[in-house]
Parts: sequence; C-alpha cells; structure tokens
Amino acid sequence: MRVAHPHRAPTAPNESLLEITDLRVSYGGIAALKGVSLRVGSGEIVAMIGANGAGKTTTLKSIVSLLPIADGAITFAGKSIVGAATEDLVEAGISLVPEGRAIFPTLTVLENLELGAYVHRDKKTMRESLEDIVRLFPRLGERVKQEAGTLSGGEQQMLAISRALMARPSLLLLDEPSLGIAPKLVQQIFVAISQIAAAGVTILLVEQNTRVALKASHRAYVLRTGEIAKSGRSPDLAADPEIQAAYLGG
Repeated sequence: MRVAHPHRAPTAPNESLLEITDLRVSYGGIAALKGVSLRVGSGEIVAMIGANGAGKTTTLKSIVSLLPIADGAITFAGKSIVGAATEDLVEAGISLVPEGRAIFPTLTVLENLELGAYVHRDKKTMRESLEDIVRLFPRLGERVKQEAGTLSGGEQQMLAISRALMARPSLLLLDEPSLGIAPKLVQQIFVAISQIAAAGVTILLVEQNTRVALKASHRAYVLRTGEIAKSGRSPDLAADPEIQAAYLGG
C-alpha cells in the first residue's frame, strides 16, 4: 500500500531524524522534565512508556513548541527547532496527533482532512493524500460526508491520525492512540501505524498500554517522574523483569 509519503528528501537509514538532549521543562516552578535525552532514527518506531505524569506528553508538546522549554536542545533533520513556530514545524515535516484526538466535531470527515492538508493546497497532492487515507482506513472513506462528532472513538482516532498524515510528515508524533478505544479497533489502528512506518514515516509513540507499545515499536524509552529510567530495544524491555512487574502485570 502507498501511504502519503514524505515530500522531503529522506535521511539515510537509521540516521537520527530527531534528537533531544538534556531537555528540561517546568510548570510553575515544578520540574516536569529533568534532563530528558532521546533519539529517533529515520524509519524507526520509537515508544515512550511510563505512568501518568511521567513526562511523555510534555516531551511531545515541547518538540512542537506547544510548551516552552527551560533548557536543552531539540534537533530535527540536523537543525535546531527550539523556539520554532508550531505551524513552521508542520511545514518542515512534523505532525502531532494529540491525546484526546482534538478533531472538529461539527465538520465533516472530509473537511477535517482538508484542514490537515493546509500546507499542501494543490488539488493533485490533496487527491493523492485522500486516496492514501481511504486505503489506510476504509471506514473513513465510507463516512467522508459524516460529521466527525458522530463517529465512534476508534473512528475519531483514525481521523485524527489521517488528518496529521494529510500534511505528509516525515515524523509523526502519536500521543496515546489507544486511549478510550475498543480493543478490536486498537488492533486495527496499530496495524495502520505499522503500515505508515513501512511507507517511510518515522514515528514517536506515547502509549500507556505498555504491552501494545513494546510490540509495535523498535526501541523504547521508559520515563519516570520526568527522567529516562531505562531505554533499549523493545523486545529486551518487554523481557525485563522490572518492566514486567511495573507495567506488564508480570
């Protein structure tokens, strides 16, 4: 299948696409991130796991300038993006699917998708992107004229991911894609995430369902109270007794 491919020149395989170094973020004087460092290689699916309040969503929001950082460095494709405007980051190739989906409920499925493509307004590109989305999520193709607010939770998540893909990102940031969704649809969404990655889109995944996250990703970072507690290959972390006891019910 062909998903909306990045329109920018791809980096070499496994070359770092995103690098975060000693990232520090505070809320009202309280440290939310205490020196987080991580890298995401081109073509990887990398997961961030950890309990609520560990700093996972804060990390994603910091990448796309939705939160100011106190200190640290963030580079994308070798260039610093600290302080860049969010809309400029979308145009550069970074798309965020936020926790809670944040679709426009009174707009149709098609209108939501068209809003996601605001950086690519030519009709040919938009048509190709829509064709890719319908192949990825046939349910949306059946509901293009339906108001987004009338979709099920799983369908709304499909729409949120698809809206982000309409910008043709190189890097897709996913925040809790399984949250509040029926298990059957969670499986469909993670199959689609694998297909998106296979089509050349690099993915940084925040997911509280640790079992699903480690199964879907190549590598993972474990966040604990704003710090990286562990990192490694996802199969190795899944087999780690400490991770099993803390997050997998082992």
